[in-house]
Amino acid sequence: MKEIWTTIASMMGVWALCESLLYSVIPGDLRSAFLRFFQRVFNYISPYCYYDIMEIDGVNTNELYGAVQLYLGSFSSITDTTRLSLTRGLNSSSITFGFSNNDRLIDFYKGATVEWEHVVTERPTYSRRRALPQEKRVFTLRVMKKNKQLVLDSYLDFVMERANEIRRKNQDRLLYTNCGDPWDEGAHPWESVSFKHPSTFDTLAMDPVKKGEIMEDLLDFANGESFYQKTGRPWKRGYLLYGPPGTGKSSMIAAMANFLGYDVYDLELTEVQTNIMLRRLLMKTTSKSIIVIEDIDCSINLTDRNKKSSSSSGSNENKITLSGLLNFSDGLWSCCGSERIFVFTTNHIDKLDPALLRSGRMDMHIHMSYCSFPSLKILLKNYLGYEECDVKKEALEEFEAVVDAAAMTPADISEVLIKNLRDKNKAIDELLDILKIKSEKNRLKLSNVDEDEKRALESPQECSC
Repeated sequence: MKEIWTTIASMMGVWALCESLLYSVIPGDLRSAFLRFFQRVFNYISPYCYYDIMEIDGVNTNELYGAVQLYLGSFSSITDTTRLSLTRGLNSSSITFGFSNNDRLIDFYKGATVEWEHVVTERPTYSRRRALPQEKRVFTLRVMKKNKQLVLDSYLDFVMERANEIRRKNQDRLLYTNCGDPWDEGAHPWESVSFKHPSTFDTLAMDPVKKGEIMEDLLDFANGESFYQKTGRPWKRGYLLYGPPGTGKSSMIAAMANFLGYDVYDLELTEVQTNIMLRRLLMKTTSKSIIVIEDIDCSINLTDRNKKSSSSSGSNENKITLSGLLNFSDGLWSCCGSERIFVFTTNHIDKLDPALLRSGRMDMHIHMSYCSFPSLKILLKNYLGYEECDVKKEALEEFEAVVDAAAMTPADISEVLIKNLRDKNKAIDELLDILKIKSEKNRLKLSNVDEDEKRALESPQECSC
C-alpha cells in the first residue's frame, strides 16, 4: 500500500514539473491557439451541440431563462429528486418548484432527446461592481446535431408558450382601473388588485342554452389565432351586454374572465379627457385581457354624432367623441395588442348610436333579461342547494307559471332567498308568494293599458269646422 502512495506522489510531481515547463517554454498565445484548435476538433467530432441560456443578458434579464426555469419546473418527474428549489411569484396563488444548482434533466420533443443542465458558478469579483448577482446562472442545452434545426425552429418556441400557460395558470387574475395621467412616463396609468370574483358560468342565472352558445363563442375566439391571421382580422372580439339593472351583466363579465383566465381592465370614461388619452390607455393594456366599459350610455354623451356640443364651461370638460371611441374599439389602434375582448354594458340599448352596435365592434349582443324558469332553478341550486327533484312538483309548476309574468331580476330573487337561508321551506313559500303578487300586478297593469288603448280607438274623433 505504501508503494502505491509513493508511485502516485511521484506521478503528481512529474505532472507538476511538466506543467511548469509547459507554461515557461510555450508562450501563452500559442497555448491558447492549441486549446482553441483542440476545442474545434472536439466540437467537430462530437455528435452534440450546446446552447447556453444565461440569466442576465448584458444588464437585462433574459426572458428565455425564466421561461425555461418555469417550464422545467412543471415536470412531474422532477419531484423524484431529493433536493428542490421552491418559489412563489408575485400575485401567484401556487408554489412552483425547480431542480437545484448543477442538476440535469432530460426532456423529449418530437422524438428528439434534449438534455438540460443548470450550471451555477461564482461570478468574478470585478463584475460585481455592476450590481449583478454574485452567482452566474446558466441553463445549458445539449442536443444531437441532427436535431439542431428542430430545437431552433420550434422547441424553444414551444418552451416559451408552455411557460406562458403555466404562468397564467398559477397567477391570480388582476382587475385594473385607470387612475393617473397616461402622459406621465414615470407612472403606470392602470392600478390593479387581485381579481377574486367567484362568478362562473355554472353559477350564472341564465338560460343554459344561451350560456352554452356564449361559452362556445369564447372558446372559438381564444383558440382562433390561426383563423384571425388567415382572414386578416385583428384578434379581438366585442360583446354588448344589455338589459335592466340587476340582471347579471357584471357577473357575466366575471364569468367570462374566470372562464378564459383573462385579466380585466375596467375603463372609467369620465376620467379620460381626450381621445388621445383613451388611445394611450389602450396601448398600456396587455394581451389576454377583457376591456370593460360599464353603463356606456351614462358615461359620456355618445348618442348623437350630429349634435353639436354646447360651449365648454371649463378646461377639464371631457372631450371624448364617438369617433374616438369607435377607433378605440375597432380602429387601427385596436389591433396594437392581440387576444383582447371588448365588453360594453348598457341598460338602454336604444340610446346608443347604431355605429357602435355593428358587427366588428360589438360582434355579439347578449340580452340579460328578467329571471326565467331555467334561471330560477339555477338560483335555487346556488342559494338553497336544491336540485329540481328536491322541490315539490306542484311548487315547480307554480313557479313556471308565474316567473315570466312576474318580471323580477335575478338580483331581486336572490335577495329573497338570502333572507331565508336558515329556513329553506320558508324561502320557497315566500318567493312563490312574491312572484304571484308581482305577476298579478303586471297583469292588471297590462290590462289597464289595453283598456285605455281600446277607449282611445273607440272614442269619436272631433272634426274641425
